[in-house]
Amino acid sequence: MITRALPSLPYEIIEDEDVRIPVSDGTRLAARIWRPAGSESLPVPGIVEYIPYRKRDLTSVRDSIHHPYLAGHGYACVRVDLRGSGESEGVLADEYLEQEQQDAEDVLAWLADRPWCDGRTGMMGISWGAFAALQVAARKPPSLGAIVISSFTDDRFADDMHYMGGCLLSDNIAESGTMFGEATMPPDPALVGDRWRDMWRERLENCSLWAEQWLRHQRRDSYWRHASVSEDYSGVQCPVLASSGWADGYSNAVTRLLANLDVPCRGLIGPWSHKYPHLGEPGPAIGYLQEVVRWWDHWLKGADNGAMDGPVLRTWMQESVPPSTSYEDRPGRWVGEAEWPSPHVRPTEYPLARHRLARPGEPVEEESLSVSSPLSVGQFAGKWASYSAPPDLPYDQREEDGGSLVFETDVLTERCEILGAPVVRLRVSADQPVAMVAARLSDVAPDGRATRVTYGLLNLTHRDGHEEPKPLAPGEECTVDFELNGVAQAFPAGHRIRLALSTSYWPLAWPPPKPVTLAVRTGASALTLPVRPIGEPDEVEPDEFGEPEGTPPLPTTQVSRPEQKWTVSRDLVEYHSALDIVKNSGTIRYDDIDLEITRDVHERYTWVADDFCSPAAETAWTVTFERDDWLVRTETYTRVTCTPEEFVIDAQLDGYEGDRRLVSRNWHRRVPRDLL
Repeated sequence: MITRALPSLPYEIIEDEDVRIPVSDGTRLAARIWRPAGSESLPVPGIVEYIPYRKRDLTSVRDSIHHPYLAGHGYACVRVDLRGSGESEGVLADEYLEQEQQDAEDVLAWLADRPWCDGRTGMMGISWGAFAALQVAARKPPSLGAIVISSFTDDRFADDMHYMGGCLLSDNIAESGTMFGEATMPPDPALVGDRWRDMWRERLENCSLWAEQWLRHQRRDSYWRHASVSEDYSGVQCPVLASSGWADGYSNAVTRLLANLDVPCRGLIGPWSHKYPHLGEPGPAIGYLQEVVRWWDHWLKGADNGAMDGPVLRTWMQESVPPSTSYEDRPGRWVGEAEWPSPHVRPTEYPLARHRLARPGEPVEEESLSVSSPLSVGQFAGKWASYSAPPDLPYDQREEDGGSLVFETDVLTERCEILGAPVVRLRVSADQPVAMVAARLSDVAPDGRATRVTYGLLNLTHRDGHEEPKPLAPGEECTVDFELNGVAQAFPAGHRIRLALSTSYWPLAWPPPKPVTLAVRTGASALTLPVRPIGEPDEVEPDEFGEPEGTPPLPTTQVSRPEQKWTVSRDLVEYHSALDIVKNSGTIRYDDIDLEITRDVHERYTWVADDFCSPAAETAWTVTFERDDWLVRTETYTRVTCTPEEFVIDAQLDGYEGDRRLVSRNWHRRVPRDLL
């Protein structure tokens, strides 16, 4: 939550609620612009946020907190809806297309040419907006002087919501459902007039099945290499301020940029979920917008303000907490590193012994330990990326560990802190040609409660890379190395550090086609922790960041109550199990435009006993828009099931004007499993 909403700013603001920006093919994109009064005579730098989430309503409250704030500090802020979203013309067909990036370059060129812009531009955003900024930066548009990005990736296959370690994430299906709903929403007739129905019908009749597009690419092919900045980091030639949160799915890219970019770069990782740092949950949220203004002032206005002073990486070292699906705040402290990779961090190897993490350097006898996990392992895994609504962090891992192969340290005699990505090396064999391993690192309290600290997945057919997976030879040993998600975590004296290995992790990740027995050879396997010695200087003052600031949010009225649920159920007669997630926002009235929007969202993941071809994933969205006599509704539904050989997708789209169904479409697709 914003602690200080600033009613007055250094500059008075002019707001243009709806501006149309022409791009190269004649399509017009809708934008909202905030800029300083007097910028016609004293031009200012321009800042673009470029996303598909509806400037008119759905992101308007968030936009109103930070864009007027930045404008009030001397910037022209341009919030643009992508082609086919909000009031922008066209159809939103997929993410990060070449057309999308060309449109962004056209927007930057248009902005740089405005009389109230001095020709220097920046891009900012979270999630899709951050992807867009980083990807466009790699195209080197001439006006772009710097970017500010939160919750993003540089590698679309290996480290995004689609796949992890070559395993299919359920977020691939959930987020395809999100975009199925978002891409089929209508423009507002208050802005586009009588054209709204034709524009909406175009979207409904030409939208693609996002789930199918993402599921047809199960290895790192040209589809994912496109717009993955990791393919060529040298393409980015402007300064980058990058941030994320440890509870988010996108924390890894911050440190990768620090390690690989050859431009001025600063990294910031807090305890947050998928949110901007000034709105960060779990807390503490920080005065992020002050940091952003300082960044823009330095790189776009030439201010000598110390924006590049201090640590390259500032991160929240999290203290131990009991397991919970949500936290209001995460205790900890800010620490800093002058460079990354940091010479302070010392990789420390713990050999895997018989159900133990042996001490570093301790000789360990080699023996084979086996595990075959039930499908129920993963029911308390939480979301790949936490959104903090509903509570979606991993719960107590003790039940999960009961179906896993467990290794843990002796009771710690002194505090241990880690910063970075733990690495697991396993000497393994499997009895099936397709197998996965999930590795979870937990903080185990003296009373036995286990809080998951981080985790990683590997599809063992991807053991030699994601481009050309190959089946396992059953019974034949191989050595695999893979990273867990990066983290900053303290383990207190008196606790234990636990590594748990499982052969399934549903519903966070889709299981292999058949149950697998995995054999792990001790002595030849190890966990390497990135230990940051306690005595290292933190280089960050406790009050480094101010309180969160922003401008007062646009007024809204909660007309009907939201509903949020996360329910795990199990029928012990028929052995049906389910995870039901309800994310209903209720009805919200956007008071400034007299518009009511109702969003009902339901995700459901099911399975039966240990039938590895029983998993099913469903996502359903119903979104209603109402103002006076304007009443429209979109209903989207996607269901993914499987056989040993393929995935099966069934989907439905209905668009209603009042009680009349305007468009109805159905899909039935079968997608071969590609060693997955």
